[in-house]
Amino acid sequence: MQRPSVLLADDHRLVAEGLKSLLSAEFDLVGVVEDGRALIAAARQLRPDVIVADITMPHLNGIDALVQLKQEDPAVRVVFLTMHPEVAYARRALEAGAAGYVLKHSAPAELTAAIRAALAGKTYISPAVAGEVLRAIKREPDPAADPVAALTPRQREILQLLAEGRSAKEIAALLAVSARTVEFHKYQMMEKLELHTNAELVHFALKHGISEI
Repeated sequence: MQRPSVLLADDHRLVAEGLKSLLSAEFDLVGVVEDGRALIAAARQLRPDVIVADITMPHLNGIDALVQLKQEDPAVRVVFLTMHPEVAYARRALEAGAAGYVLKHSAPAELTAAIRAALAGKTYISPAVAGEVLRAIKREPDPAADPVAALTPRQREILQLLAEGRSAKEIAALLAVSARTVEFHKYQMMEKLELHTNAELVHFALKHGISEI
């Protein structure tokens, strides 16, 4: 019987190596990538049954990578393995279509349980945050509680690249748009978030897990 295939995405090599050891007994590990763009490319090529991904990764964070993957394949299944216990992160991930949300400090058995749940078409949330997350989802959305929700996927993508130190020209080349378009999105973000400088934008990206430096 063919084992379920899993693609790993984590920019911390020690974590990735540990996950390989943990999962190899039950699953077929088809690849390991270290950033969100590589994740999208590998998912397109390998078509894994489940993707296990970190949220905060270089070039494109895991949640925005999931948004792009869902646009191409609504059936894609992503389990996030993250250090972020904050409800805002979990809510953003689940609203993007995540099949699981597991904290990195949880018992290893939680991750395998989450992968099995994803394969069965279910959603798994670490018990440590599940109650609070479900209560938050049932409440009416509060834009002030998660200002990232005010940004479009393209704006988040540009914001992450800005926070990583790329120029408007570099971002334009990477995303196949004009530098003017990048500057327009930057202006729109500053308006929405009531920020005034590039430094404030970068601080916002770091504070809300869009990027890490």
